Amino acid sequence: MSHAVSIDSLHVRFGAVAAVAGVSFDVDFGEIVTVLGPNGAGKTTTVETLLGFRRPDAGTVRLMGLDPVSAHREVVTRVGALLQRGGVWSPMNPRDVLRLTSSYYAAPRDVNELLDALDLQRCATTPWRRLSGGEQQRTLLALALLGRPRVLVLDEPTSAVDPEGHASIRALLDAERQRGCALVITTHELADAEVLADRIVIINDGAVAAAGTLAELAGDPVLVFESTVDLDTVALSALLGAPVVDEGHGRYRCAVGNTPANVSAVTNAISERGGQLMSLRSRASLEETYLALVEQHRSRS
Repeated sequence: MSHAVSIDSLHVRFGAVAAVAGVSFDVDFGEIVTVLGPNGAGKTTTVETLLGFRRPDAGTVRLMGLDPVSAHREVVTRVGALLQRGGVWSPMNPRDVLRLTSSYYAAPRDVNELLDALDLQRCATTPWRRLSGGEQQRTLLALALLGRPRVLVLDEPTSAVDPEGHASIRALLDAERQRGCALVITTHELADAEVLADRIVIINDGAVAAAGTLAELAGDPVLVFESTVDLDTVALSALLGAPVVDEGHGRYRCAVGNTPANVSAVTNAISERGGQLMSLRSRASLEETYLALVEQHRSRS
């Protein structure tokens, strides 16, 4: 079976500037792929080309096997999209625009169901121009979901959304994955990627710097922990069988796995000095991995 989304050696130029320079990745039905990268990395250009708003200078993009430019009408009936640029006619409110748009689909989702799911009932009759940034973003997401799409392409879906809104959006997107939808999500919210993504693609300077599951991107085992007291790193290194690095402010790192013996050694070392273990995790956070990969890619460029 073909992929729901396929991007192969995509190149997009703006004059002399290569905005996208050889990006490739696939997304299957029932899968969430998050695309990370700094501002100007090429994420939005990749999304706009995927949706048929730009023609590739080289390479191919396909949605359900279709060229999004030549088969644009067929693609838009199957794909839900949320872009950074765009909005709603200012006098309209969330309920009106959802009701109007639902009339374009043969079997749309229930408008009130989406208003409830995205916590929009309280502002359902508020004109667009008076909505907060988060309310506008949730309305745009509701529009993307309205037609029961086979593929969702979402550019920064949680931008300007409060923490409570994050939770409801994550739940909705996970439900779409369970329904068998394929999702491409660009985001700066690394916590969203950690919670939602089946796979992660990191783009920098228009190219893929790394791609894989969260576990694959985490790399070799590492134990990171925080203590309320200073530790004897030499003695603790001997116990763990690897160098313990003092990163300052009570934080330590050691290239060992999260085994019961290692956790016990750390806990006992802290207790013996009258301190408390404040936190412990067994791999680098996505933020650390992301920043390191972007920096490595820049140094090679």
